Amino acid sequence: MTAGQPSDGTDHLVAVSGESGETGEVELKSALEAVLMIADSPLDVTTLSQAVGRPTREVAGALDELAKEYTEDGRGFDLRHVAGGWRFYTRDALAPIVEQFVRDGQQARLTQASLETLAVVAYKQPVSRARVAAIRGVNVDGVMRTLVTRGLVEEAGTDPESGAVLFRTTSYFLERLGLNSIDELPELAPLLPEAEEAEQLEQAPS
Repeated sequence: MTAGQPSDGTDHLVAVSGESGETGEVELKSALEAVLMIADSPLDVTTLSQAVGRPTREVAGALDELAKEYTEDGRGFDLRHVAGGWRFYTRDALAPIVEQFVRDGQQARLTQASLETLAVVAYKQPVSRARVAAIRGVNVDGVMRTLVTRGLVEEAGTDPESGAVLFRTTSYFLERLGLNSIDELPELAPLLPEAEEAEQLEQAPS
């Protein structure tokens, strides 16, 4: 852009990318794949554009090309535009394999992280994922997905103030523990190694 010429608002994005042509296209696609891989919900083009630092028109084109490439290559996943955004999905033809894997996984023992997260949900329900993470001091997104997949935790509406999704334990959770209701859960404090941890869980808002 020469002096005095108006900017279309994308100059800084081009400068950030520092690439053009085929190399830049490959790096853009890789960046989009990296972001989409960790997305819990569909991401629109504007959000993805901001994430990778490239103009929306380039991002939109790259997404269309990626979706086409995955289909032509017969990958085990699709890149679909759903609910106004883009997200990876398992290819429909492979659904039976995925379902079998999930069923088999339900027989595996829960990890320590899963057990700790499940305990927080059980004693603080209904509770948001952010609150669970704050209590545990670590990111719990993956663990919460595992607990939901196992049928131990389910959504329980949204918080009226923040709009965050709330979670609670399921009837399957009670069945596995041999309880009739969460009121039969044992007192929390004696089960924790440190009194401070018990106090933290008891006092933390839901």
